[in-house]
Amino acid sequence: MDTTLTIPRAPAPAADECGELPVSPMAQLARLLGDASLPARRFGELGEEYAAAWLEHRGHRILSRNWRTRFGELDVVSMSPDGMVVFAEVKTRHGTAQGTPQEAVTKGKQRRLRHAGVEWLLDPSNRMPHRGVRFDVIAILVRGGKPAVRHIAGAF
Repeated sequence: MDTTLTIPRAPAPAADECGELPVSPMAQLARLLGDASLPARRFGELGEEYAAAWLEHRGHRILSRNWRTRFGELDVVSMSPDGMVVFAEVKTRHGTAQGTPQEAVTKGKQRRLRHAGVEWLLDPSNRMPHRGVRFDVIAILVRGGKPAVRHIAGAF
């Protein structure tokens, strides 16, 4: 009598018409972020895209991106899985020679972000039920071509 247990394997991802396996959006963004020759502005934009994808992967619903006010720009506004409106400031760096990414969010920057957050909440098009508001920092450090995310919830 055969007592071997056979465990079925999950099906392999389907290749596209060129035989290429699908690559997740986060993997594509990570590869782009690893390009040290990117201009600083594009590097920052990709960092914000990566942060938004990272939040979505963790159950957030993105509400706004690059929302501008007279106080500055809100990088990412999301609804967390527990119903909080999250204003996320994203800082992306290649290294820590000038300090960690999160250290770039100064007291003055925090004050401007709080004012911008209030303006976002007062905009009639942004009215929705929520449990509260939180200001987070998403620090992305790219080393060896690979991004590492530090999410500081309730940073200020």
